[in-house]
Amino acid sequence: MRHRLFALSLAAILLTAVPSPAQVGTNTSVLNPNLVGAEELTTVPHITAAIAEAIIDGRPYLDATAFDAKLRDSSLSDEQRAAVFVTLFVPINLNAASDEEMQLVPGVGPRIANEFDEYRPWEGGMVRFRREMAKYVDDDEVARLERYVFVPLDLNSASSEDLLSVPGAGDRMVREFEEYRPYVDMAQFRREMGKYVDDDEVARLERYFVINP
Repeated sequence: MRHRLFALSLAAILLTAVPSPAQVGTNTSVLNPNLVGAEELTTVPHITAAIAEAIIDGRPYLDATAFDAKLRDSSLSDEQRAAVFVTLFVPINLNAASDEEMQLVPGVGPRIANEFDEYRPWEGGMVRFRREMAKYVDDDEVARLERYVFVPLDLNSASSEDLLSVPGAGDRMVREFEEYRPYVDMAQFRREMGKYVDDDEVARLERYFVINP
């Protein structure tokens, strides 16, 4: 009996020690144009007060190409936009991003964009992303790329920890995400979350989720 209890305790410890397969990349340095204020926006190269205001007025940006279009409208050159994206970027959905969108990620050319595409669907989230990308670039570059990407979370099974990794989702929204489980479809998600945030914010949050069968 004691041996059985010990084995169960050991199994529990091992399970809790396994890293969570967070599906939104770790990011401590790249700003999200859907979330930051005007003052922070103007710390980014080439972003003037007028451009910062235009960025805020154009929210939400549901993909990187929409944000790129906004910067084009603000008359930033290709070189200037590339400099902006280093520190101000809309994360791309690794399972759905177009080739154009993938190549907006700083430092990503056709070769790495092809690798992003090759491993779809990215089951296993960022854990798998780190493992597969490490075949092509070193650990520092994997960590850098991770700042610009995400894999959508399953609304019905994602852990609280993973839900908190969604940009702009704090403890309150995580409680709401979990309260309405199980989700039958995204229409239900929009309806329930629409009780707490406006339509633009619901649309911004929705891009980080899927409902798996």
